[in-house]
Amino acid sequence: MTGIGDDPFVAAVKPLVDTMGGEMVAPDLAGPDDVVLSWEGADVVAVRLPQLADSLDHILAALERKQGKPLADLDRKSKQEVVRVLEARGAFSVRHGVETVASALGVSRFTVYNYLNREKEA
Repeated sequence: MTGIGDDPFVAAVKPLVDTMGGEMVAPDLAGPDDVVLSWEGADVVAVRLPQLADSLDHILAALERKQGKPLADLDRKSKQEVVRVLEARGAFSVRHGVETVASALGVSRFTVYNYLNREKEA
């Protein structure tokens, strides 16, 4: 967070940026793909977003922290719920998303597809 100090707005958005796997930089260091956040008419911070695949890893890590144990250790019903959450967040639009999720859950790609199909049939 070089050059952005102790701004309360920065402190407020930091947990969201951290969860997404983004990086916060001073607005004057923003690149063309960065998102500059303004507050009360002044640019406060720029957010450098991660690549989608990196975001999926961060989402999986956040879900693991929320569950309090490795996703692979969850029961079947909990794994199905994780798949529903990930689908809602667009995890399966990422290249190799199914494989990444299957690995994190300790199941096969086929099982992830079954969880997805079960949700669509419900």
